[in-house]
Amino acid sequence: MNIGNIPAKYARLTPDRVALIDIPNERRITFSQLDQRVRQLGNALLTEFGLVKGDRVAVIARNCIEYMEVYYACARCGLIVQPINWRLGQQEMTTILRDGEPRVVILSHEYSELEAALAPDLDIPHWLGFGDGSNGRYEIALGSGSADEPAVSQHVGNDDPVLILYTGGTTGESKGALHTHRSLYTGMLNQTVAERIVPTDVYMLTGQMFHIPVALAMNYQAHGCPLVLINFEARLALEVIQRERVSAFLGITTMLNWMMAVEGFESFDLSSLRNIQYGGGPMPHKVVAAALEAFPCTLIQGYGQTEGMTMTFLSQEDHINALRGEHPERLASCGREGFTTSVKLVDRDGNTVPRDGKTPGEILVQSDANMVGYWRRPDLTAQTIRDGWMWTGDVAVWDEEGYVFIVDRAKDMIISGGENIYSTQVEAAIHQHPAVLESAVFGIPDEQWGEAVKAVVVLKPGATATEAEIIETAARHLASYQKPRSVDFVDSLPKAPTGKILKRSLRAPYWESKQAQV
Repeated sequence: MNIGNIPAKYARLTPDRVALIDIPNERRITFSQLDQRVRQLGNALLTEFGLVKGDRVAVIARNCIEYMEVYYACARCGLIVQPINWRLGQQEMTTILRDGEPRVVILSHEYSELEAALAPDLDIPHWLGFGDGSNGRYEIALGSGSADEPAVSQHVGNDDPVLILYTGGTTGESKGALHTHRSLYTGMLNQTVAERIVPTDVYMLTGQMFHIPVALAMNYQAHGCPLVLINFEARLALEVIQRERVSAFLGITTMLNWMMAVEGFESFDLSSLRNIQYGGGPMPHKVVAAALEAFPCTLIQGYGQTEGMTMTFLSQEDHINALRGEHPERLASCGREGFTTSVKLVDRDGNTVPRDGKTPGEILVQSDANMVGYWRRPDLTAQTIRDGWMWTGDVAVWDEEGYVFIVDRAKDMIISGGENIYSTQVEAAIHQHPAVLESAVFGIPDEQWGEAVKAVVVLKPGATATEAEIIETAARHLASYQKPRSVDFVDSLPKAPTGKILKRSLRAPYWESKQAQV
């Protein structure tokens, strides 16, 4: 299997079907055109720049056609794509580029100035820009590449590495999750079964291509489906669904919240939607119910990580049954293990915890979809992958039928007065207040209890609430020791590229202040 051959298949079967719809740049490209450009780019990278199998190609760009061309061309030729989060500061970009040591950096016009800023500190010979205002070297290189099939492609695939995805996530330490053709393909198979993909689908990529959702998008293309590229904004997403007749997309929890909050939401024609997958963190029961009512399609939830793609799913039937009153509590779960994954929950000693719905354990995943390891970090790899099982760092309970209920990140558990408090439970209680759009709960230093529960809340547009009202609402659904002791209101919450809320960013100032006083 070679992920890079996806456009080649449909260049043969449906050459004139639109493959990519680039909304930000108002461009469309067919499978035949895409495949030709992939071949030309692959040959240029090999012949013009002398890259060999295993070399890295970094990309700094927003979602666009060229980004997908790079993914497919590198995959087909045995090169490894190193996508860079364009939100990062220059210092962290430099650190990541030094770690990956790419031979080529490809930049969209928005980031052309980064060549001058980053190049002096890096030993990278080739910087290729594309778009108006760039150095134009990308199109020059592509034009010089042969349209013949790259000779090396027949020797690439399966366990060859194809992608390094850097993730700081909730821990703060950037590390590169290394995926192969096999791991991506297996993860795509998981998604195919869960999403029930059909060739008539039109998929909208709402996340950025520097993160794992790009593999979910490539999976739809593996079925011959058009892929719509956007840089997410809630109203724009609704407009594009209506105009392009989008049938499926992955909506990070916060994205669905913002879409439903758009003024005039009910006026958009969303009838083309067949299925929405949501994820990126637990979604409170009330928000799940609202989404089921708001969108005219089925929902599934996917729980995953950069390191393992999507690992468990709460199915379409689970959502429908919950609305009918059959196991409504499962809307708070992330479902059961996927088609190509095995999941278990273990205690600190590695013993499987009982399926009693109350005994917490860390989630472990065994699957060919898991990364093969962290790039150049055998120490972290050995800590994370043990005896074929990947330790996720997420704490959950599971019921007798194997439904997994995440209660917290291992690092996000609050210990107050000797009691374990799971922040997601507190957040779910806070969301019972009708004015709450998003919330983040974490522990801050407390001289009496060790830690106190702190909540940071984003209100819906035009809504109002007081600290006392939020605490009172939460208290009605929690034990006294679990309720927040203080509440701050903010316009937005810091998030990782996945949409996960970065609680470490919110928590750090409180603990740094405490350390400074010691």
